[in-house]
Amino acid sequence: MSLLPPFTTRGFTTPPTAEEIAELAETELERIPRRLAAHIHGLGILVEEVADDELVAEMGLESPWDLSGIYMGTPLTRASVTDTPTRPNMILLFREPILLEWIETGDELSAIVRTVLIHEIAHHFGFTDEEIEMLEREADAD
Repeated sequence: MSLLPPFTTRGFTTPPTAEEIAELAETELERIPRRLAAHIHGLGILVEEVADDELVAEMGLESPWDLSGIYMGTPLTRASVTDTPTRPNMILLFREPILLEWIETGDELSAIVRTVLIHEIAHHFGFTDEEIEMLEREADAD
């Protein structure tokens, strides 16, 4: 008996690869609330297996399994027009923690990826946790 949930998202019969998660993220990016999406330009999405030890320590986490995604860049609330960008704004998605959440919750993989994207994009805008929860509910209602 398999411990994995039904693979209902895009017909996966095996755990999705990093490339498949990235494709799913691109699709889900188009489904985030319009008021959030309207201000996103040039945002990169990269999928890695798990967060590295340095990032886990920097975030004060006990395990890389505690991090499914992170926004890398300067939040708009701290950005200045005089700043010279050192790298593009991007979201890192961590495949293994996302898949673990999928297994543990049985939720649709697309919904999990969309929630992580919304949460991390909202950090770009400096949203509070309450505002992020409201955006996540908006996305679920669409």
